[in-house]
Amino acid sequence: MESFFRSKGLVESSIRSYEAFIEKDMQRIVEENKNLEPTIIPPNINDLKVTLEKIRIGKPIIVEAEGSERPLYPKEARIRKLTYASPIYLTFNTKVNGKLSETVEKNVGMLPIMLKSKYCLLSGLTRDELIEKGEDPYEPGGYFIINGTERILVGVEDLASNHLMVESASTGPSKYIGRIFSSSGAYKIPTSIEKLNNGIIYISFSRVRRIPFVILLKALGLMSDKEVMESVARDYDFPEMVTNLYEGAGITTTEDALDKISKSLGITQSREIRIERITEFIDSLFLPHIGSDEKSRMTKAQNLCKMVRRFLLVSKGYLPEDDKDHYKNKRLKLAGELMSDLFRVSLRTLINDILYNFQRIVKRGKLPSFSVIVRSKLLTSRIYSAMATGNWIGGRSGVSQRIQRLNYLETLSHLQRVISPLSASQENFAARELHGTHLGRLCPVETPEGTPIGLKKNLSVFSHISGDTEEKEVLKALSDFGLKQVR
Repeated sequence: MESFFRSKGLVESSIRSYEAFIEKDMQRIVEENKNLEPTIIPPNINDLKVTLEKIRIGKPIIVEAEGSERPLYPKEARIRKLTYASPIYLTFNTKVNGKLSETVEKNVGMLPIMLKSKYCLLSGLTRDELIEKGEDPYEPGGYFIINGTERILVGVEDLASNHLMVESASTGPSKYIGRIFSSSGAYKIPTSIEKLNNGIIYISFSRVRRIPFVILLKALGLMSDKEVMESVARDYDFPEMVTNLYEGAGITTTEDALDKISKSLGITQSREIRIERITEFIDSLFLPHIGSDEKSRMTKAQNLCKMVRRFLLVSKGYLPEDDKDHYKNKRLKLAGELMSDLFRVSLRTLINDILYNFQRIVKRGKLPSFSVIVRSKLLTSRIYSAMATGNWIGGRSGVSQRIQRLNYLETLSHLQRVISPLSASQENFAARELHGTHLGRLCPVETPEGTPIGLKKNLSVFSHISGDTEEKEVLKALSDFGLKQVR
C-alpha cells in the first residue's frame, strides 16, 4: 500500500492527464487550426498564407505593475489572490507570394498550471524545500489556483465514443436501436441504426435522417451487392437483407446515390453542386473518427457493414444487448481532456479575433505584423472565466469546483470525485444504481443523499485510470504478436 501511494498517489491519473494535454493535445489543437485564411489581402500581394506552428508554455510567472517578471509560487498566488499560470507562446509564419516574410513567436495568453505537475515550480522539490516554499509536504496537488482560490476540475463520466452500442428502444418504430458517437477533434457526431417494420435498415447522422443503409454504402463507393451480403450476412440467414438490396437496386452509380441523399436534405442547386456539397458533407460528418478524406470512404463503408451486422445479430437474439451502465462502456474525462475542450474553443475565438484585426488593418493598405494584432487577454479571460465559475463548454456547469478544506480526508475525497452529465432532477434509476463493474473502481458507499444520489461518485482509493493510447502503438503491438492487417 505504501509503495502504491509513493509511486502513484491519489491524483496521479489527473496529473498525467493534464501533462498529456500540454505535451500532445495543445499542439494537436493548433494543427487542427493550422492555416489562417484572411479573406482580404493587400492589393499588391497575389498570395498570402499564414500558418500556426509550434506552441509551448513557460514557467509560472507574475508580471508586476511596473512590467517586471519573476517566478510565481503557489503560496504567493493564494495570499495575493492571483492565478497560478504560465504564459503560452505560439509561433506565426507569414508567407507572401510563396516566400517566408515573417516568423514571430507571440505570447497569446496564460494557462493555469496544475500543482505538482511537471510544469509546476513545486515539482521535484524535497520535503524540506516544500516547507521552505510554504507548502504542506503531504499535499497531493492535482488542483489549480484561480484568483487565489483553490479549484479542481472534477472528472466527468461519459459514454465511450467511437463504440457501437445496440439496445432495445423504449419509443419509436424500431424495436432496437444502435448508436455510436463518432468523435474526432471538435466533432462529436451521433449516428444511429434503425430497422423499421418494412424491414429496411436506416442510418441517421447529423442532419441526415433515415437514409437506407445500402444507398449510403453506394454513396461511399461500395457498389457490389455480393460484397455487402458477405460482409453483413456471413454465416447467418438475414432475409431482410434481400429487401434492403432491392431498395437500392435502382441506383447504379455513386453519383446517383449521392444525389438521392442530397435531395433528402433539401439541397435544390444543380446536380453537380448537389453532389459536390453532399460529398463534402459525408466526408466530414459521417464517422469522422475513421477519416475525413476520399481515401477513408471504403473503410467507412466496411465499418458500416460491420455495425449493421452487429445490429442484426443483437436484434435477432444471437448476441446480448449492450449495457450502457457497464463500466467498459464509460470513459472518464479528467482534467486534461476537459482543458482540451476549453482550449479548443478559446483558441478558435482568438483566431477569429486575429483575422478580424488583420483584415481591419489590411483595409487601410498596410500588412500588419502578428506581434501587434494578437490580443493575449482574449484567450486568458475565456480560460480564467470558465475555471473560476465552473461553466464549461457544451453548457455544463459545476465542472470546476472550489476545493473542500474542512479536513484532510474531505480534500482527498474531493480530488477523487466523478460526476455524471445526467440531470439530477430526472429519475434515471439505472444510472444511479450500483453496478457490478463498479467493484474496485468506484466506492460503493460514498455518494450524497437526495437528488444527486448515484450521479456523484468517488473513485476507489486504489483505482488507477489509464490514458489514451495512440492508434499506431496499438497496431504495432498487435503486429508484434503476429497478427496481420487484412485491410
